[in-house]
Amino acid sequence: QVQLVESGGGSVQTGGSLRLSCVASGYTDRTYCMGWFRQAPGKEREGVAAIDTDGSTSYADSVKGRFTISQDNAKNTVYLQMDSLKPEDTAMYYCAISRSAFVYGCRVAGAINYWGQGTQVTVSS
Repeated sequence: QVQLVESGGGSVQTGGSLRLSCVASGYTDRTYCMGWFRQAPGKEREGVAAIDTDGSTSYADSVKGRFTISQDNAKNTVYLQMDSLKPEDTAMYYCAISRSAFVYGCRVAGAINYWGQGTQVTVSS
């Protein structure tokens, strides 16, 4: 059974930083990518960052230069470092895995095979 467990969410002021972590277990396929999505109330789920097994990354324009996705394969963990946070970054953040071999597959919600339970990020002005 595949499990994704996120942590690291919280409340910060504008300009602050948070680092989200996602520990994956039970996934045995060699082909995959991992991503972070977010969803604010009343809005669609948005793919903000993704990374594949080669380390290639992809970011939404809204977070480029502020967010960094990375992975530690030995720990089966993917991270999302979020700097210069803005109120519009407030959302529930979800970790995800796709069987896609291409990093862009982990920026599209319809291509995701497994989701975490989410962690809340709140940025106050």
